[in-house]
This record gives sequence, structure tokens and C-alpha cells, in this order.
Amino acid sequence: MPYLVHTAHAQFVALWLGTVGWTLVIVTVGLVEWRVWEVSDLSVITSGLAWVGIWRVCFYSHAPILSDSQIMFCQRIRLSESFTPPEIAAAQVLMLVALILGLAGNASVVYGLRNVYFGLNKIRLAFASGGVLLILTGASALVPVCWNLSSVVNNQTISFPAEFRMPSAPVNQSIGPGIIVGIFASVLLVFSGLTQLNSLIKNNNCIMCYKYTD
Repeated sequence: MPYLVHTAHAQFVALWLGTVGWTLVIVTVGLVEWRVWEVSDLSVITSGLAWVGIWRVCFYSHAPILSDSQIMFCQRIRLSESFTPPEIAAAQVLMLVALILGLAGNASVVYGLRNVYFGLNKIRLAFASGGVLLILTGASALVPVCWNLSSVVNNQTISFPAEFRMPSAPVNQSIGPGIIVGIFASVLLVFSGLTQLNSLIKNNNCIMCYKYTD
């Protein structure tokens, strides 16, 4: 096993980065704080802040709109709704695509490392596939994140239905943790994929410094 320690360190680093990046994509998908709306009317949104994610809109309220079991008021944003803006609709689709691609990419890298350890073939194909898939994962996550970031910077509004209890426009918008985590996750995934492909280029004539053939 010593050859694995000395020659597969780049793949191990890439796998670690890819795993962390993919985990952060999961966190990004679950966060509701993508866009933070500041509102002036505190009669319903008593904190003055509402969080707009890709799946839900939530805010704290002391108004009689919550059930006894609720700590905040939330409404779902569905892909099929006419008010759903294109950047949120795209995020709902592309972030799920990123989850699938990231899982496949990391699995491919693990498969390649397994083949190195057991002296099997198809190492080049496994690492190349993993690298490409991880880059695509980062791109799939980065596009909706940057699109929503642009919407925040331009203070774009969303025409929420009346049952959402949201104003027609915020006083101001700011970037939430969801966008920040999403950008960081995308960078890690792209760097992980590039590390995989760069390792293949350096060892083009001799994968992992051993003459295994596909």
C-alpha cells in the first residue's frame, strides 16, 4: 500500500474537497436565507426581516397568523407557481442536478482510488469522469447562486400572493448565508474537479506512476 500513499495524495485531496463541497451544496439547498428582505411594515413581519429561499419564504411574527406549534410563518415556493421568479425556479432544478452530479462524481473518484489500491484497471476513466462530474456540479450550483446574487444586488422584487403576507417590494435586500455557502461550495467542487484532471495530465503516460492499462 505505500505506493498509494505516495502517488494518490492529489486524488485524496480532491476527494476531500469534493465531499466537503457536495455536503455544502446540501446545506445550501436546505437554507432558507438566500435573500434577506428588509421591510418597513412591522405589523405582520415584526422582526422587519423576511428570508427568501428557493423552497420557502419565512419570517418571525407576533401577529395572530401562527398556530400554537409554529415559531415562524413559512410558505412554500413551488416551481409551478406563476409568481416564482426564473432565478428561483432555475435554482430549484439546478441545485438538485448538482446534488446528483456531485454524488456521482465523488463515487467515481472513490471507485478510481479503489482500483489503484487493488491494482485494477479503468483508473484513468474513473478519475476523468469524477473530475468532469465535479466541475459540472460546481457549475450547476454556481449558476443559480450567482443569478440570485444578481437579483439581490439589483433589488429585484417578487410578486408574492396575498397569503404569503409579504410586501410588494422590500425596503432593501441583502445576501443571505445560502448564497455565501453556495459560492464556497461551488469553488471547492470546481477546484476538486480540476485537481483530478490536472493529476491525469501530469501522469498521462503512466497513471499513478504504475503501468495499469484501461
